[in-house]
Amino acid sequence: MQAVYPNLHRMAEAHFRSERPGSLLQPTALIHEVWLKLIALRSVEIEDRLHFFSVCSLFMRRILVDEARRRRVHARAVDLNAPRAGRIDTDALELSRALERLEEAQPRAARVIELRYFGGMSFEEIAEVLNVSPVTVKRDWMAARAWLYSQLAGASV
Repeated sequence: MQAVYPNLHRMAEAHFRSERPGSLLQPTALIHEVWLKLIALRSVEIEDRLHFFSVCSLFMRRILVDEARRRRVHARAVDLNAPRAGRIDTDALELSRALERLEEAQPRAARVIELRYFGGMSFEEIAEVLNVSPVTVKRDWMAARAWLYSQLAGASV
């Protein structure tokens, strides 16, 4: 835990930079929730450092979505550096729904968003996880964030 805690905390903090005051879940609590889920995994073999953080990013997404479902009134500013506006007011549940729609059409692009946004991974790290080139990851990132922006901007109007 000591070896990975700083990276996990960095990942968790990324979700709360734009968080509105009053959220019950904080970075440290998010890390602890992720850690509890990791401990409960008895049948999954973590292959390497990138696989570990990939699994953690998936858990962070699920925890944030569950929290949004519980609170439903909490909205979060999503910053995907999208063209034109860049920030969209939405909650983690709406983002997850949009990601699920993207996953049906473009699974790899959805995974890029998950690893970058929820996992805080670099393009190079994502490329290694997905076994593609960093240029492909950047292309997927740009296309996916534009698609998500159009989906979420329409949902928040």
